[in-house]
Amino acid sequence: MVTRILVLASALVPTAAAAQTAPPLVLRGATVIDGTSLTPAAGVTVIVSGGKIERMATGNVPVPAGAQVLDLGGRYLLPGLIDGHVHLGSLDQARRALQSGVTTARSAGGAFYADVGLRELGRLGYADLPEVLAAGYHVRPDPAEALFLDDPSLGDLRATEVKGVEALRRVVRSMVKRGVNQIKVNATERAGTPQTDPRKQLYTEVELRAIVEEATAAGIPVMAHAHGDEGARAAVAAGVRSIEHGTFLSDATIRLMAQRGTFFAPTLAVVADLTLPGGDYDNAGLQIRGRFMLPRIRETAGRALRAGVKMVAATDTGYGPESVVRMSHELEELVGIGMTPLQAIQAATTVAAEMLGVSDHAGRIAQGLDADLILVERNPLEDIRVMQDVLLVVNNGKVVLNRMSW
Repeated sequence: MVTRILVLASALVPTAAAAQTAPPLVLRGATVIDGTSLTPAAGVTVIVSGGKIERMATGNVPVPAGAQVLDLGGRYLLPGLIDGHVHLGSLDQARRALQSGVTTARSAGGAFYADVGLRELGRLGYADLPEVLAAGYHVRPDPAEALFLDDPSLGDLRATEVKGVEALRRVVRSMVKRGVNQIKVNATERAGTPQTDPRKQLYTEVELRAIVEEATAAGIPVMAHAHGDEGARAAVAAGVRSIEHGTFLSDATIRLMAQRGTFFAPTLAVVADLTLPGGDYDNAGLQIRGRFMLPRIRETAGRALRAGVKMVAATDTGYGPESVVRMSHELEELVGIGMTPLQAIQAATTVAAEMLGVSDHAGRIAQGLDADLILVERNPLEDIRVMQDVLLVVNNGKVVLNRMSW
């Protein structure tokens, strides 16, 4: 109910995007990988108007008056990528994501509701940003201090760990009031901090179910950070929408995920980052941890794939200045665990859109959908590595990156 009221209210406000409508865009000579078809379609002209894909056709297609026309020269046009797990906290970070081809991003938590602000700045047309689905803060026993600065009414929870059904319901209600799109809960401890044990379970199934019930009452899903099997199984049984990471999942938990339709974002590439100097992580202890976690998460993700779990591509990065992980690296990892290149691309487009509930406007190239598009030089169905080199990004019908003539 709260989410619907927020959406309705925002729909009544004239937006900068509406006031500054981009001219029509015509993309000629595209080889289209639409996200659903098994083979690319060559010689396609895509006409974009009002931020939407107005028409797709082959042959001699009339050009609308005043249109911006780009000849793609047979290069490969794909849906904009959906990063299923990010930590965006600034405009610069969101722009880096967009420049890499990410046109939709599911936030996995941050401070001061920066992801809500990014979502609204983009929606209002004041900045060229991916569509952001905001999560607000992590729900965890030791929440960020900023949570209490944002909502001092939760201040009594500072005296103890945030545990127990009523405390968790209060935190969820607080974030719902701030207009988040989903709730992020830490069902186990983190892997990316040296002092925490990623196997350790943080919440019981009863506590996790309370979180899910409170979020469901507001019409929003729950995503669960879970490396350890016990915490992950409790989260799946409680009804979360997705498991993030899932390094140590058992076959029993994977079967339960497949039965319940729980999505899985294994974030393989960021675990590879743990093993290396620099990047988002640069710590000797984490490098040691990463060396035993990386083969395990690859093996786990392979088992989940074979079991029929719905797999989603995600980076788990903040796209900061030191970040070395991009969606292209995750797609390579997914191919490495047994996906076909098309399945990997779908994990970053159609399947991710299903998980986020945005299939009505994103995740595919089709008439009437948002014109969120990327271009690569060669066929990624033959070599997924070409996804590293994005030549063109169209976001809501506007060209925000064009490297074709450089």
